[in-house]
Amino acid sequence: MAVDSEVDRYRQAAQDALEQLDWCIGYLHGIRKTGLAAALARNRRYIRTSMMRLPEEPTPTGVASDQ
Repeated sequence: MAVDSEVDRYRQAAQDALEQLDWCIGYLHGIRKTGLAAALARNRRYIRTSMMRLPEEPTPTGVASDQ
């Protein structure tokens, strides 16, 4: 049981970090730092799909991750 709760805790921390990354991407996009926003969006996609094994989802700003 302790292992499951620890896994849940790490999963929640990762989700929280992705939410903060979403905010950063949106902020950078808003101040027209689109290159940086796109690079972070690519990193975010990699973290979600490869490391967390979650489906890809669009960023809040719709920043294309191929830029």
